[in-house]
Amino acid sequence: MQNFIFSVFPRENFVDLGLYQFGWEQCAPSHSFGPAARNHYLFHYVISGTGKLMADDSKGITQTYQIKSGQGFMLFPDQISTYMASEDFPWEYMWVEFDGLRVKELLELAGLTKDAPVYRAHSKDLRENMAQEMLYLVHHKDEPPFHLIGHLYLFLDYLTRSVTPIQTSKRSKLRDFYMKEALTYIESNFQNDISIEEIAAVCGLNRTYFGKIFKEEVGKSPQEFLMNYRMIKATELLKLTNMPVSDVGNAVGYPNPLHFSRAFKTVYGISPRAWRNKNR
Repeated sequence: MQNFIFSVFPRENFVDLGLYQFGWEQCAPSHSFGPAARNHYLFHYVISGTGKLMADDSKGITQTYQIKSGQGFMLFPDQISTYMASEDFPWEYMWVEFDGLRVKELLELAGLTKDAPVYRAHSKDLRENMAQEMLYLVHHKDEPPFHLIGHLYLFLDYLTRSVTPIQTSKRSKLRDFYMKEALTYIESNFQNDISIEEIAAVCGLNRTYFGKIFKEEVGKSPQEFLMNYRMIKATELLKLTNMPVSDVGNAVGYPNPLHFSRAFKTVYGISPRAWRNKNR
């Protein structure tokens, strides 16, 4: 009888939300994984059984959590962790590994952090819907990439809604509106010579207040987010096309090749040309 299913997602050029690998396992008694660190976010949902998670918190101190069926746990990039099935009632779980520009925002909405990595749903129905989306990925690995990414979005929607109170304050809704307007504008105009004042004006806010709430909601300043977004788009073009480096820079909003190279090094630590050679 098969007790392990593992699949790797074939595409890496999804910026807002990318899928890396997913699977299911019925673990043997005391089966463990780690200590190890991941490059991306990794979520496990426990279908049955119990086990424990040992993971570093935000201060680098290892914490231990007991996890049972109907719960889950989130692992964060570069976080050292070990998890182990119980000896008497080993867990059966599913997992999905993902990353992207919107992930930090979604996980904060769900209240999942290095200091609070355990998933506990408030809604049984939404929790079951989330589990069904994970199970769908496990059993439909050969579907087209956009189809699987669609189900990853549904998984995250059910995850956040299953742990978030239904009612939100007017202040929170207004901030969500501002962020949606700002992010949509950046995504549509990143290749142009846009300024933070211009993005703030689209939201109907002054630059100072816009910068403040953007940093609070997204975790980066508007300038940092715009540069990172442009650089992610640049890596797609560097990897997937043969465009000259100067044309890549121009395509993502840097008509000056020197400015593009400096910005790229700020984000990735190496020049665009060196990055292309390394990732071809």
